[in-house]
Amino acid sequence: MKNITRHTGKVEQLTRMDSSRNGNPRFSFTIDGYTAVTGVDAMQGYEIQNLEGKSCVAELGTHRGRTTLQSIKEIAA
Repeated sequence: MKNITRHTGKVEQLTRMDSSRNGNPRFSFTIDGYTAVTGVDAMQGYEIQNLEGKSCVAELGTHRGRTTLQSIKEIAA
């Protein structure tokens, strides 16, 4: 993953995408004005469902030309 940046904000516009080939969930979401997706077969696909509307710190990077979530952590509001 390239161009990793850190963003703080609320997880918004959480949208379910098609599942991966292995059946794991994928999501598209917005944080701090940036739209990103969860990685294929990544644990964040399960974690992000519980973070909608909460304040978080997310690390986003570019993977195969798409803004992709690398890590996310909830912070106290």
